[in-house]
Amino acid sequence: MADVSVIILTHNEEKHIARCLQSLHPFTDKIFIVDSFSTDNTVEIARSLGATVVQNPWVNYALQFNYGIDHTPFETGWLMRMDADEYVLPELAEEINQRLTTLSEDVSGIYVKRRVLFFDKWIRHGDYYPIWLLRLWRRQQGICEETWMDEHIKLSQGKSIQFQHDLVDHNLNNLTWWTQKHNNYAIREVIDLLNIKYNFDKTQRVEPKLFGSQEQRTRYLKIQYASLPLFTRPFLYFFYRYFFRFGFLDGKKGLIWHFLQGLWYRFLVDAKMFEVYFHAGRDKESIIQFFRTHYGKDLSPTNRP
Repeated sequence: MADVSVIILTHNEEKHIARCLQSLHPFTDKIFIVDSFSTDNTVEIARSLGATVVQNPWVNYALQFNYGIDHTPFETGWLMRMDADEYVLPELAEEINQRLTTLSEDVSGIYVKRRVLFFDKWIRHGDYYPIWLLRLWRRQQGICEETWMDEHIKLSQGKSIQFQHDLVDHNLNNLTWWTQKHNNYAIREVIDLLNIKYNFDKTQRVEPKLFGSQEQRTRYLKIQYASLPLFTRPFLYFFYRYFFRFGFLDGKKGLIWHFLQGLWYRFLVDAKMFEVYFHAGRDKESIIQFFRTHYGKDLSPTNRP
């Protein structure tokens, strides 16, 4: 077994949690779940499969995950981040077992590839694979950054390397759940895009860099995207993904995915941003007040996400 423990955040994940945990058992039995008071059988299933489960009120992803880092009962040399609707492929489990003990002390983080399945279809095109994510890091050398959207693990020291095999993101919920989830994501995305211009919380983000790591490149491209005109950029982004990056090769299921995730969702974000400007104008303090009044979100510097 590898010297690694896994942290997972859950809320009503009974459809996914057993699959996730069973994929981890080939390389670790040290699994720590921070549950935000699920009302289904998530906790019971997780405990029956050997996970240690605590419950903590949900505020946001970063705070909840950093709570997990601070309170994990396992003294392993490495930590790993997983989502409940993900699972590790056997090849990656074997790679973790074989390579983790061979790494030099200056290696603090490990990137793995995530493949997304949608209606059981692997989304291979549209610049959506491979997505490299830093998912393993040495204890006390990584923390989840506090952003409104797209939270990443930030290393405090050392270098990172890449493993060769994949984990899989395969959510089993229906499209109604998916669209409701992304509707909620959209307002966080609006705040993240506005934060590029207004710097509400002054949180130190991942350094934007076109030729850096995947999250540095993503942050750089998001900054460029934020400078494009409203209601133009969603169509440009969809065209880039679906035609220039061959998203059409993913077939009918891929069309649904790229349209919803690459156009509908981005257009919804712009519509919500238009709503902000319509009601609050472009004055920073008026925008902060709008979010406080209409969405119950405090964007002031002393209230990080």
